[in-house]
Amino acid sequence: MKALVIEKLEKRIGNQIIFPAIDLTITSGEVVAVQCNAEIRNQFIHMLVGGVPVSAGRIMLNDEELPKHFKKLCENVGLLFAQEAFYDRLSVYQYLSFYKRLYAGNREVDEFLKMVGLLEKKKQRVDSLTFSEKKRLQLARIILHDPDLLVLEEPTQNIDLESQIIIKRVIAELVREQKIILVLNNYVETAIELTSRVYSLTKEGLRQIEVKDEGDLNNGEVAVSVQEEEEILTRPIRFEKIPAKVNEKIILFDPTEIAFVESHDGVSHLHVKGETFPCTYTLNELFDRLQMFGFFRCHRSYIVNLQKVREVITWTRNSYSLVLDDAEKTSIPLSKGKLNELKDIIGL
Repeated sequence: MKALVIEKLEKRIGNQIIFPAIDLTITSGEVVAVQCNAEIRNQFIHMLVGGVPVSAGRIMLNDEELPKHFKKLCENVGLLFAQEAFYDRLSVYQYLSFYKRLYAGNREVDEFLKMVGLLEKKKQRVDSLTFSEKKRLQLARIILHDPDLLVLEEPTQNIDLESQIIIKRVIAELVREQKIILVLNNYVETAIELTSRVYSLTKEGLRQIEVKDEGDLNNGEVAVSVQEEEEILTRPIRFEKIPAKVNEKIILFDPTEIAFVESHDGVSHLHVKGETFPCTYTLNELFDRLQMFGFFRCHRSYIVNLQKVREVITWTRNSYSLVLDDAEKTSIPLSKGKLNELKDIIGL
């Protein structure tokens, strides 16, 4: 079986660890999404193609080391970049025809244009296309030569609904054709829309994010194996993860991932790594679940993870804020009546 195998892969720049040793295997007919920031994505992609050195470990495609033999293996790889230059003066048909000749492709250009919904625009110049249409043209280009591995960087970010539907449909077809698909995304939500096998890659390492269909959760309980049934009959299940809904899927967050919870219009919203996810629990229910993990009810509409707080700011005699330790220095209101309670907790 064809596969992309990443073994003990690590990237360091000087004394800085971009990410520690990770392992990941993607086989034919699988889509795996890795949520990571732009710096990690950039390093990871350039490691794949041999553009920057691997600090440790290896990347194997069909039992050959990909970075070392990329020139030889590139005919089996399709790369879709978030930012890409185009030959703008060519027509859409001429653009794909050029790459067909370059890759010695066998299938007709019109077949790919139809696949990505651009057949009617084949005579238009590339520079007349919208950003979303250019993204679809990119996708057509990288599958022209029938590669085994497809690496897609932000494939559906900032594109219109029609293009999202088309790209998702093409990815589904590629899965049926037993392609190996790796999606690199900045946001968890868009990653989940493409696959249920989603990971988060940070300087702490690679961690799989639990994603379930909406029907898999029943009143907060966890599905268990048949072997555990007898034990479950004698004890209650303890379920500590916090569910949030993304379309028809449920994502399960570790409490420690959540920076704060905000309630508005009667809906609780989890704030995780710069993204916001709606949750079916009320703020009171969430506080009951999260208090043991160091969360504090700082305002009638907010619960904050005290491990994420960097500063307590006094604006006026009756106005206070908590500043989080994140890139945006997020500010959360602190009620005057909660100030003394907070001081007791932190020992002031």
